[in-house]
Amino acid sequence: MYIYNRPEWPHFRWDDAALLAPLGAVRYRQGRLLGRMEGLGFNVREEAVLETLTRDAVETSQIEGESLARDQVRSSLARQLGIETAGLVPAGRQVEGIATVVLDATQRFAEPLTSARLFTWHSALFPDRDVGRQPITVGAWRTDALGPMRVVSGSWRRERVHFEAPPAAQVAAEMERFLNWFEDADDTTDAVLRAAIAHIWFVTIHPFDDGNGRIARAIADMALARAEGTGRRFYSMSARLRTERNAYYETLEATQKGDLEITARLAWFLGVLDSAIADAETMLDAVLRKERFWRALDAKPVNPRQRAMLTRLLDGFEGNLTSSKWAQIAKCSHDTALRDIDDLLVRGLLVRGPAGGRSTRYILVEPQS
Repeated sequence: MYIYNRPEWPHFRWDDAALLAPLGAVRYRQGRLLGRMEGLGFNVREEAVLETLTRDAVETSQIEGESLARDQVRSSLARQLGIETAGLVPAGRQVEGIATVVLDATQRFAEPLTSARLFTWHSALFPDRDVGRQPITVGAWRTDALGPMRVVSGSWRRERVHFEAPPAAQVAAEMERFLNWFEDADDTTDAVLRAAIAHIWFVTIHPFDDGNGRIARAIADMALARAEGTGRRFYSMSARLRTERNAYYETLEATQKGDLEITARLAWFLGVLDSAIADAETMLDAVLRKERFWRALDAKPVNPRQRAMLTRLLDGFEGNLTSSKWAQIAKCSHDTALRDIDDLLVRGLLVRGPAGGRSTRYILVEPQS
């Protein structure tokens, strides 16, 4: 018996006393991180938000086994946020879609969550519904055309069914009840716990043919933004959930096959949230590192090609940077690429790797803190 089959569904229960300490710890970490961010300059906060949202979009897709190009995600988010940043690259429709969902959930957190809004999110996630997958219903609640909706993990022929969602005929009524609860201003449950409950409840209904995990995490982020009263995201739940993916599925299965007592799942969620906020401290160090780097160049700025390439290196360039790659990425001649590189070598911003000739790789040198 799954929890939605129980007569008391969806009246969840939990032990407030057992959650008091972890909830207090999370609230303390939230306040400390937000306070630290507010004390930084506008450009640093803007970069921190962009970095967080980029991680969130990349990691929430990675949990579902979909790898997105990080530079495309970052560029899409920067464009939609109106942030001027070097090294913008074109982004595909799938990347634009997840960026749209992440931004809508976090930047417009105070606006009502409705079925129409969820349908818009779902349509954004699946711009090409028939590419590389069975045709699915997009921008509407699921049907039973593809069979029962099951949450499955594992590789082909080694799949593990964690639970089976309610029949499609029940989805519309279940979602109406969920959305009414989500927008209930009279509910006195702590706002952070509401984020955890919303995630459990939505995943239980699993209202779409695909994309339920990503949308559930977007809803949780939306609820957390409401809890903090700001759309500035400085930590990524999705990045932490991917790290704890196995526990994510195990606690999901245990919750679905238990009763409506969800203290253990809420405690697990709070632990993940606490770790996500702790991870943000590392992210902030990286943001401050980039800020120091660009401040050191204020006296003698670099040209646009150099700035774009240095940005890529600061963000974690994949592979080795050679003069040929520089020319290809910057869309310039090889001679121009060499002039750009030689200038940065003289200024001590790049050093040569051990190999020679055209295979020489160039390594970024950052200023000392």
